Amino acid sequence: MERFFERKHVGVIAAYAIFYVLSFFILERDTDRDYNMIHTALDDLIPFCEYFVIPYLLWFVYIAGVVVFFAFFNQDVKEYWQLVLSLALGMTLFLLVSWGYPNGHQLRPVTFERDNIFVDLVKGLYKADTSTNVLPSIHVFNSVAVYVAVSRCQKLRRYAMVRRGAFILSFLIVLSTMFLKQHSVVDVICALILNAVVYLIIYLPKEQWGLARARSRSASSESKNKGLFIKR
Repeated sequence: MERFFERKHVGVIAAYAIFYVLSFFILERDTDRDYNMIHTALDDLIPFCEYFVIPYLLWFVYIAGVVVFFAFFNQDVKEYWQLVLSLALGMTLFLLVSWGYPNGHQLRPVTFERDNIFVDLVKGLYKADTSTNVLPSIHVFNSVAVYVAVSRCQKLRRYAMVRRGAFILSFLIVLSTMFLKQHSVVDVICALILNAVVYLIIYLPKEQWGLARARSRSASSESKNKGLFIKR
């Protein structure tokens, strides 16, 4: 199994993408379920703002761009698998939650105060994407997951502007989910919690193991030095 992860195997991305799209398509078409409506008082305090449709739609380019970079332009195999496994784990858990706990919301405005191209984009978005299966927000989860990958990427350490840009875009995407009334605050919080859990699973164990090994080598070296000193 370890040998499998010694190479990138980019085909895994295509295979999982097909699995996820088909699963989500079936999930969205299965409307004969009792949905749990998600709503908090804080949702009512957040105003609708159509201009956030820009970062919301940029999400598709953002996620695809980062995945392509790690797959074809970043040589670090470990960083590639950390990104891929993070996204796959989070999106799979989202599917399981959606199947086990049918959910949705009724936050979208019925009428719009303004009439402009941004509102037209939002109307199109509403038609293409239902207000069901929203917990946790995949827009939020994936945005944070790819930012973590970018911020930890050794090849991008010299490019501070790229990392800052990724942070700003991720932050705006998170806000856009609430200001466009695509998600409740609950969806966002649950996505961030899921990000933390996935981070602990994918990134932290290797770091702790490496730290333990470093401490072990340091202790062994000190022991040998003391032994040499006594012999003298």
